[in-house]
Amino acid sequence: MVKMTETKKEAVMPLIQVKAIEGVFSKEQKKEVVKKLTDAMVAIEGEALRPYTVVIFEDTASGGWGVGGNALTTEDVKALSAGAK
Repeated sequence: MVKMTETKKEAVMPLIQVKAIEGVFSKEQKKEVVKKLTDAMVAIEGEALRPYTVVIFEDTASGGWGVGGNALTTEDVKALSAGAK
């Protein structure tokens, strides 16, 4: 929480955390995700919160993420994205 000393009001600082398997998203794609998530939050909360909206993009090691009892690798996610089964 950030305290706005000039107005004596408390402002909520939106925090968006994104976790993904490393190597799935390029730097350009990460920038796009950050921009679009910020835009989505601003659409809900108002333009005044844009400067306070924080997006953290965290990469998890390939094989360090499991779904349904199976560890997923970067290659697995890319295959899913490409429509492979």
